[in-house]
Amino acid sequence: MKIQQYKKLKGKDWQNLHENETTLESPLVLVFGNRFELENPKILEEVRSIFPEGEIVFGSTAGEIIGERVYDGAVTITAIEFEKSSFKIRRENILNYDKDALALGKDLIKQLPEKGLKHVLVLSEGSHVNGSALIEGLETAYKGLTFTGGLCGDDARFEKTLVSYNELPKEGEIIIIGFYGDTLDISYAQYGGWTAFGPERIITKSDHNILYELDDQPALDLYKKYLGDKASELPQSALLYPLSVKSKNRTEPIVRTVLAIDEKSNTMTLAGDVPEGSVVQLMMANIDNIADGASKAAEIGMKDRTSKPEFAVLVSCIGRKLVMDQRVEEEVEEVIEAIGQQATVSGFYSYGELAPFSSGSSCELHNQTMTLTLFSE
Repeated sequence: MKIQQYKKLKGKDWQNLHENETTLESPLVLVFGNRFELENPKILEEVRSIFPEGEIVFGSTAGEIIGERVYDGAVTITAIEFEKSSFKIRRENILNYDKDALALGKDLIKQLPEKGLKHVLVLSEGSHVNGSALIEGLETAYKGLTFTGGLCGDDARFEKTLVSYNELPKEGEIIIIGFYGDTLDISYAQYGGWTAFGPERIITKSDHNILYELDDQPALDLYKKYLGDKASELPQSALLYPLSVKSKNRTEPIVRTVLAIDEKSNTMTLAGDVPEGSVVQLMMANIDNIADGASKAAEIGMKDRTSKPEFAVLVSCIGRKLVMDQRVEEEVEEVIEAIGQQATVSGFYSYGELAPFSSGSSCELHNQTMTLTLFSE
């Protein structure tokens, strides 16, 4: 596996982060960047000039991770040439599916050949998608296939997110990258570090990812009551107080972040499904617990590996970034300490993280977690 990385800070030129100038042949080129920077009409041309033979995937972020650093307003490039294995990329646009993520997922996964398919990395737009439904659709085709990835971000603006494959970044795109080869060693993990508090309440009315009522009372009214003065800052303030959702069909609670509110209908739209009958509780966090959660995620990801990771994709939640503020790089440092300095690290802060709870289990949409996918050949 050969890897090269570049970064471009706002108003600066591209900087090569590796001394190795070896030409990469048909590499996978992951470009994570601030939405405004990705709207630059020359961005594809600039990346193509660095990696003319690359298969280029763009994703907008709520913060860029490269090495031990976390940036705002930057663009990062990580190009990977696999020497013993291969990859295939497929795309669809959810705006062509009337925002039906389940149907899109079913169609999209069938475009990847099954033979030799070992793992799928998902890079999804984060504005219109129901992440739970997307995963459900993706998991319909091939039994035992594992998925990780994330929903792209737009800082704390929640205006629009951009994704693309070999074209200028645009709205609505969902991309899957299938990895093939017996020599690939891929592991993954997720962990939060948030703590539930306050009374438990029952979801008495919901529709997929739209929450109407808790204990037969308007959900938004109750949520505002708990937020107090911070209610005026919704939906941004909701990132600091997500919901723990315990449902009958899951062995572990799922964390859900509020993405939008509707004052007229008194509802909240969450990043994934919130089934009726589930038990809901507010959550909060402190910096030390979040950093410790990142460390635990890395320890889980390293547990069953047969080789040291060469490349790591980190997808962490914007809510964690807002809580940690100037100490945000601590969680990345915790991961690197656990996986080893030999691994090249890339990633982004997201509107939702995709990963199984444990090795071999089905994928879930998470919020407020650190997820990692570790690769080696």
